[in-house]
Amino acid sequence: MQNMENFLQAVRGGEYDERLRRLYVFHDTSEELEAARAKVCHVIEGFEQAFPGVDCTGAAVFSGPGRTEIGGNHTDHQHGCVLCGSVNMDILACAVPTGDNFVKVISEGYPALTIDLNDLAIHADETNTSAALIRGVAHGVTKEGFAPKGFCAYVTSTVPGGSGLSSSAAYEILLGNIFNRFCCEGKLDAVKLAQIGQYAEREYFGKPCGLMDQAASSIGGVVAIDFNDPSQPVIRKVDYDLARSGYQLCIIDTRSCHADLTDDYAAITREMGAVAAFFGKQVLRQVDEAEFYAAIPAVREKAGDRAVLRAMHFFDENRRAQAQAKALDEGDMEGFLALVRESGRSSAELLQNIWSVAEPAQQAVTLSLALAEKALGGRGAVRVHGGGFAGTIQAFVPQEKLESFVNTMEAVLGKGACYPVSVRPEGGCMVMSSEKE
Repeated sequence: MQNMENFLQAVRGGEYDERLRRLYVFHDTSEELEAARAKVCHVIEGFEQAFPGVDCTGAAVFSGPGRTEIGGNHTDHQHGCVLCGSVNMDILACAVPTGDNFVKVISEGYPALTIDLNDLAIHADETNTSAALIRGVAHGVTKEGFAPKGFCAYVTSTVPGGSGLSSSAAYEILLGNIFNRFCCEGKLDAVKLAQIGQYAEREYFGKPCGLMDQAASSIGGVVAIDFNDPSQPVIRKVDYDLARSGYQLCIIDTRSCHADLTDDYAAITREMGAVAAFFGKQVLRQVDEAEFYAAIPAVREKAGDRAVLRAMHFFDENRRAQAQAKALDEGDMEGFLALVRESGRSSAELLQNIWSVAEPAQQAVTLSLALAEKALGGRGAVRVHGGGFAGTIQAFVPQEKLESFVNTMEAVLGKGACYPVSVRPEGGCMVMSSEKE
């Protein structure tokens, strides 16, 4: 383990500080930098303890960041437009290539996993598990013409499960970057890694997701993405520093679990798809909006009223995501916030993803939105975040109101429920290698 001890000394001695500043330091404070060093040292030390005796040649630290959806709620799976970004909360791994056909992962607080890369078939009993994602990402790598090789990894996370920051996408992008480093010679770009992550989540994990979560986690920064052709999404960086806008981006955990709500998410895709199918199309992006509105009487009879409302949300939200990116391009923060508020209303009234019809007594998202609006007092903006139904909401809070806002939300939802986040400029990546390059 001498290699690991040298690695730790280099981190503690500041040899990787420039790298850590890019990923984890947003307010230029020594406290942030020291916390980043400690975070990396913790995952390296965790590897030492978890895998004693392993040859650590080639050891490296990898990061898969969580993501925040800024605009485009449930538009990606209909080939629409989104605005999103990677955040400073991430899943971190210290990994070492073993050259065999076994992936061994120990995630802090969870049982150890061993995946045989000779068996990359879908296992029904692994649905909704990390094992499914490892197997799925490995198979995605083989579809790109590479032979995945084994590794050992110790994993820690600051992306809360069920937080709406998409811990599954962060995990997929983390795995993709490890495979990319150890057996693909770094030839898979950020978009391809996102597509592999989506493949793993849809086919192996069992969640019918779009590509937004993985793309935001993989690419980094604030990005506007047009999924009109999902095989070649049009991606554009939005050069706007939210941290200097006078507002703090906050994610509020409503402390409601969305683990059993896959049917609710799937219903949105299914109902939007039913409307598209009425016009002989696969997704709503292919449907002429004027034709849709003219045909609503027949569409509602065929697909139902909720499907019509959800389609209405898509058409408006697709335009809105593009308008939000334009507002940030032009430095129009107030115009941007007005669009965020519109998005929130549309998700609640048309998309209807702030509570589950299967569990109507559970209204944590609705309650949290109402509390947040009251705490903001007409300033800033608040909306449901991500898939919805449970999980989290998102708020843009004036800096001068941040302390009172956090206190108000946590008085009801509990300590630690409201966490300010920063958009980091880089997505999934190798943070550092023990072999200087």
